[in-house]
Amino acid sequence: MRQMMVAGNWKMHGSVAFTSDMVTTLASKVVIKENVTLLVCPPAVYLAQAAAAAAHSGVHVGAQNLASVASPGAYTGEVAGFMLADIGCQYVIVGHSERRALYAEDNEIVAHKAKVALDAGLVPLVCVGETLEQREAGKAQEVITAQLDAVSAVIGVDGWSQAIVAYEPVWAIGTGRTASPEQAQEIHAVIRARLAELDAGMATAMRILYGGSVKPDNAESIFSQLDVDGGLIGGASLNADDFARIYACAQTK
Repeated sequence: MRQMMVAGNWKMHGSVAFTSDMVTTLASKVVIKENVTLLVCPPAVYLAQAAAAAAHSGVHVGAQNLASVASPGAYTGEVAGFMLADIGCQYVIVGHSERRALYAEDNEIVAHKAKVALDAGLVPLVCVGETLEQREAGKAQEVITAQLDAVSAVIGVDGWSQAIVAYEPVWAIGTGRTASPEQAQEIHAVIRARLAELDAGMATAMRILYGGSVKPDNAESIFSQLDVDGGLIGGASLNADDFARIYACAQTK
């Protein structure tokens, strides 16, 4: 049985007060289970604070992005993977649809960042997903396969064995629309099958999260799907009660 994960992507939300309160409140509201990882991904400026608040609580901390270069240098505004690891991060989101759309991160950049994350000792949550236009054109599988293949070419089976995939239908992020449990399962199965072409054992063990407007009232039905191993949660992760309820849903699988 694969370990489940519920990850919260705070995006560009938060404050000093919010970060401490959210992490400590979560730790008090949930009973952490070994088979379900609880992860929060605050903005970079609050990562050290979140890591300190999460210490010994069972809550894990991850970053939302990292620099595409591994070594220190003249890269104003960037945060290196080794810096994230240094302050207590264990995970990092790579290739989120907003990074792809707003900051022109193509498949090759995403693949390179996944490799940089692994080299820094971080677990990359590699995001893949299609836009509404691509889905309606019948190209969802083609787009997602290309995204996966670009990463495979750089990190290979060994890299994937240390990574996590997050499927985020772009058309269901922040729109209030959600893929049905069956639609989520269909794409998760496609992802697992594609990875199985590289290595069946790696693909079977791979955690594939669903990220697209997951809420307390739909989490259990989505998480119950065979190839869905938890969720990458956006808006609902900013509410401790909602996030705790979603985490509880992951425990029922």
